[in-house]
Amino acid sequence: MSLLSTSTAPIRVRSIDLLRGIAMVIMVVDHIRDFWGPTPFDPGNLQNEEVSLWWFFTRWITHFCAPVFVFLAGTSAFLYRHNGQRSRAQLSRFLLTRGIWLALVEIIAVSFFWQFGANFILLQVIWAIGVSMILLAGLIWLPYWLLLAVGVGLVGFHNLLDSVDPSESGSAGLVFLWSLLHQTGMHEILGFKVSVRYPLMPWVGLMVLGYAFGRIFVWKASIRDRSLVGLGLGMVLLFILLRLTTNYGDPRPLNLELEGVRQFLAYLSATKYPPSLLFILMTLGPAIALMPLLERMRGRPADVLLVFGRVPFFFYLLHLPVINATAAVWNYSFYGSHNWWMKWTPLPDNYEPSLILVWVAWALTVALLYWPCRWFANYKRTHKAWWLSYL
Repeated sequence: MSLLSTSTAPIRVRSIDLLRGIAMVIMVVDHIRDFWGPTPFDPGNLQNEEVSLWWFFTRWITHFCAPVFVFLAGTSAFLYRHNGQRSRAQLSRFLLTRGIWLALVEIIAVSFFWQFGANFILLQVIWAIGVSMILLAGLIWLPYWLLLAVGVGLVGFHNLLDSVDPSESGSAGLVFLWSLLHQTGMHEILGFKVSVRYPLMPWVGLMVLGYAFGRIFVWKASIRDRSLVGLGLGMVLLFILLRLTTNYGDPRPLNLELEGVRQFLAYLSATKYPPSLLFILMTLGPAIALMPLLERMRGRPADVLLVFGRVPFFFYLLHLPVINATAAVWNYSFYGSHNWWMKWTPLPDNYEPSLILVWVAWALTVALLYWPCRWFANYKRTHKAWWLSYL
């Protein structure tokens, strides 16, 4: 019995757009928190008694965004070729040019939007997606089994390199190169401060796996759905087994000194920078398992999320200057200064972080961004200009 669907129509996977829309909306929570509710404590550190469960939850749920976004970018690349009946060479050229474009946008535009200045070059998720696309442009020429092996190897075994410390070599160039590949850090390059937040190795692996994952969507719907649920739950099970039985998969040792709910949440607290194997399993597994359910989701909330999921890069470019500008107005009005987080300056003496303010600002920001995103989604649907595929 064949796995493949008999339909030859272009595939538009509703669950991919919905999942991407959910990821984008949740992502805004984290960035709102940075500008509207910066804290003197790490909201992910359960050992700190200042960290309430609500602060922890607000930070933890945003962990799902980046892995989903990068993984689905790889899946979308597969479907871009399949739906357009494009050759491998055409896809490779597209990935190369779009990857260069995204990397440049991160360095020039997105870095500016974060700080409304040029104090830092920030290498974050758009950079990681861009460089991953550049590398995927070459990797797609590999046999499928080898491509899959590269993805599994980078995601599953990059934590074997956690103990590598190139600073012992005394070479600043080597330290920077290793930071680009596997270790976060701040560097001085040609007079610029460069903050590497998304080292490439695991993110490249995630995009490669996302591309390989795209094959599932040309299978018959019933087989595809069972496979998605099985794969997602298998990843969750692997996370549980690794977390409870070994020390592999995350560079931070599990804290066993907490009590009650905090101890349970400690099991879910994995390293994001760079994303450990446990972090990826914890976030991507449930997302994949939910895809068959999302495929059947209907109603007004689903329609709104679909709008964001169909124009994710446009949404991303809009949300940062909106959040930065509105938070600046608010903080200037109440405290006479703003953007303490990006300027690395102390919080005002009379400042008190408010989680309620964070969530209210999030709801208003998402509502505000819906209208331009809906306009652009409709524009993309009714126009076929080549440059639209780069936004």
